[in-house]
This record gives sequence, structure tokens and C-alpha cells, in this order.
Amino acid sequence: MKLVKLFGIALLTIGLAGPVMAQDMSQQQRPQGDQVDQLAELVGLSDDQQKEIRGIIEEMQGEIQGLQAEAQQLQQAIQAEIKPDYDEDSIRENAEKLGDLTGEMTALSTLMQAKVDAVFTEEQRAELDKRMKQMQQQMQQRRQMQQQMQQQ
Repeated sequence: MKLVKLFGIALLTIGLAGPVMAQDMSQQQRPQGDQVDQLAELVGLSDDQQKEIRGIIEEMQGEIQGLQAEAQQLQQAIQAEIKPDYDEDSIRENAEKLGDLTGEMTALSTLMQAKVDAVFTEEQRAELDKRMKQMQQQMQQRRQMQQQMQQQ
């Protein structure tokens, strides 16, 4: 049950906190609203719950996106070292920084998931668990069908 709930919240968080570097803030707000609205329909969130979830997301999304931008720069720096005269110390230093950033993004994402989860009632958590199980079953069935088609 916990895994299913975590999976559901993770899907929500990924959809809400994903990097949208090329879009302006007004375009970023629309997908966020759409995701919260979908969640509201899925588990029956009240207006107050929706407002609280949006506040949590807005609070943490900027920090996560800043770290994502920094991580992308580090990845590019590491990729730039793929050449005959590479600098091993630079590669290792940037890789370590990237690892630290990834850890911090994971922590912030998990904190955001936990804060969003705390907004749900027990009934809403149960409904989310049920819906996530259904989605997992559908995804598993699709994978099985794809595998069967590939074997033919």
C-alpha cells in the first residue's frame, strides 16, 4: 500500500515539479493547475486542499527547478570533458557536485510529496491507492501486450 501511495504521489510530483526551463511563469502555472485539478477530481479535494497543495508546490518548485538547472550545467561540464585531453580531477569534482545536487533534489521532492500527502484525508489516500493500483495494472497489461507483440 505504501509503495502504491508513494508511486502515486511521485507521479504527481514529477508532473508538477518537472523542469519547464523554456516556458515563462504564466505557462508554468497552467500545467500545475491542471495537475492539481486532475488530482482534485481523482480523490475529491476541497477548494482549501487544492489551495494548500498549490502553495506547497509553489513554495518548493522554484528551489527544485534551480537545482535542476544547476545539475544540467554540471552534466554539460562533465560531457565537455569527453575529449583526448580530459581533466580527471574536474570530472570527479563535477560528478561529486552532481551527486550532491541529485541527493538534495530527491530530498526536496520527497518532502514535497510528504507535505502533499499530509493534506489528504484517510479516505482520499485510500482512493488514491485504489486508483494507483488500477493504473499499475493497466501499465502491466500494456507491457505484457507489447512483449507478446514483439515475440510474434
